[in-house]
Amino acid sequence: MPREITARYDDPLDLVWTETAARLGMRVVRSGEVYASWDGVGTLTLSSPEAFDPDDSLAQLLLHEFCHALVEGPDGQRAPDWGLCNLTDRDVLREHACQRLQCALATRWGLRAFFGSTTDFRAYYDALPPDPLEASEDPALEPARAGWARAQSPPWSDALEAALSATAAIVTAARRFAPSGSLYRAP
Repeated sequence: MPREITARYDDPLDLVWTETAARLGMRVVRSGEVYASWDGVGTLTLSSPEAFDPDDSLAQLLLHEFCHALVEGPDGQRAPDWGLCNLTDRDVLREHACQRLQCALATRWGLRAFFGSTTDFRAYYDALPPDPLEASEDPALEPARAGWARAQSPPWSDALEAALSATAAIVTAARRFAPSGSLYRAP
């Protein structure tokens, strides 16, 4: 007699971050057709896992997209793909601002390496100072700080605080079991 399956396994970080998206009014859909695409009205379509690099995760991708939403503000949140174009260099400054914000949020929770950028902008992310929002000549600083200010207000503040806190706890617990080379062992 076959056994009845009454529950399924879910990756804990996937649960944390997809629920965070839901709390922020975003429905997450997975597809092999895009890497990341926001429709401007509530659906965030993200790549299926087969397209991920070995150090990518759904949590990381969601945090990155949340940072785009925060940097672009309410107008960008109502526009497809946050109003950005990644086919040209037009929005490199906006991408840098997103990277700064992502790094600032992650650094606050000891997750800077864990949530490192997944894009070709990784060198920019890795070169950011210990405080990614400290004064500098980088023109990406001001939009990153504007995104940070938005992140400190509801609904973003509560949702991000809960997700980053839960992630830090999961990473800390997994770190002692993770083999060398695992992202869970990243400094």
